[in-house]
Amino acid sequence: MEDKRVVEIPIENIVPNPYQPRKVFSQTALEELSNSIKVYGILQPVTVRQKDDKYELIAGERRFRAAKLASFETIPAIVHNMSDESSAVLALLENLQREDLNFIEEAMGYESLIKEHSFTQQQLAEKLGKNQSTIANKLRILRLPSEVKIKLVENGLTERHARALLKLPTEELMKEVLDKIIKNELTVKKTEKLIKDIIESLEAADEPEKKQSIKASMGIRIYLNTIKQAFDAILNTGIKAKYNEIDKGDYMEVVVRIPKK
Repeated sequence: MEDKRVVEIPIENIVPNPYQPRKVFSQTALEELSNSIKVYGILQPVTVRQKDDKYELIAGERRFRAAKLASFETIPAIVHNMSDESSAVLALLENLQREDLNFIEEAMGYESLIKEHSFTQQQLAEKLGKNQSTIANKLRILRLPSEVKIKLVENGLTERHARALLKLPTEELMKEVLDKIIKNELTVKKTEKLIKDIIESLEAADEPEKKQSIKASMGIRIYLNTIKQAFDAILNTGIKAKYNEIDKGDYMEVVVRIPKK
């Protein structure tokens, strides 16, 4: 039975939420919150659910950690009867509403819910009150190399910086450009311009090679057609010859077999 009254629960009986999307907690911020609750107490109860002989946090992990830091023995809590799925969604929602997550943690939270609870992107979007395209765009950020994702967060760069990097064709180029962004403290606008220029330069460099390749391919086809026409002329004389083209990778091999008798 669900109990929505505020009750005092021993801190030692509370375990963290395994679906907590927030991975990093500032020690300085926790110490400041801890000092505050020593003076004013915990103004907002945490939310928990019964889990075997313990209580599992649903929302309020910062308050829970700060209370432990302040050596509190109990913490005010509201007990909910809630499924794993609902607990995971609520934990993510609380962090999103408080804007506690960086954009990588947010994307990882979406990915975790999809994997753990077999949501489609559309189902998850409906549960969170978001558009499916928003979920899809967030998840794309996770395609970035781990090193790039870590540096983006550590240097306080934005989701738009991350999206711009995704346009680059190679992991090595992403890392190289990211270092330039950090070193020169580039804004999103300047980052997008830099990446646009790089892509255009790469395409321009490829263009002569493409043209040369097309030209070479056309030349080979003309030569093969000339040989084939000569072979057809042999066949028209009644000779039962055989013709075969073999692509050897670096060159084309043409075999014509003409019987002696």
